[in-house]
Amino acid sequence: MTYQEKIPNFGELSLVALDPAAHADLVHGWVTQPWAAFWGMGSHSVAEVREIYEFVDGLDTHHAYLIMLDGAPIGLFQTYQPEADPVGERYTVRPGDVGMHLLLAPGRRPPKGLTTAIGPALARFLFADPTRLRIVVEPDVRNERALDRLRREGFTFGDEIDMPDKRAQLAFLTRERYESAHAVPA
Repeated sequence: MTYQEKIPNFGELSLVALDPAAHADLVHGWVTQPWAAFWGMGSHSVAEVREIYEFVDGLDTHHAYLIMLDGAPIGLFQTYQPEADPVGERYTVRPGDVGMHLLLAPGRRPPKGLTTAIGPALARFLFADPTRLRIVVEPDVRNERALDRLRREGFTFGDEIDMPDKRAQLAFLTRERYESAHAVPA
């Protein structure tokens, strides 16, 4: 287990390193659903999903995790060093930047407020490393749900950029902005 935190009113949140062989079927079942279209794997086979995450697993700069709530998988969380990712070629990477991707509550309607509760927990996980000063995200510009969530979570929007597979909206959350908005749980 990589990270664990009690989320009041929801249960125990944990991040578990994704095992490409063991979790390929589960992740494939999520990323190929119509509601996960912005993840970009809609037509991938189980073997292709496994191969992608085997590649990610072999990198020191990118990491994939299952998000668990009370032991049940509820999402996929990925982190990366922007300077080692195509996004880093499209904006000026600062020391302390860390990128993330989030696919939450796949296949079912999450309990009301879960997304709002999990976002800060994931930021706490990222900012637990004192060298990380800013979270970077780059959702598809058409992904209004993600953009709305980022606004609510305090991200500031940067430029729109062209990624290999999408037009993306850069957004940033600094450690200072996060800490001013979220108290650390007791």
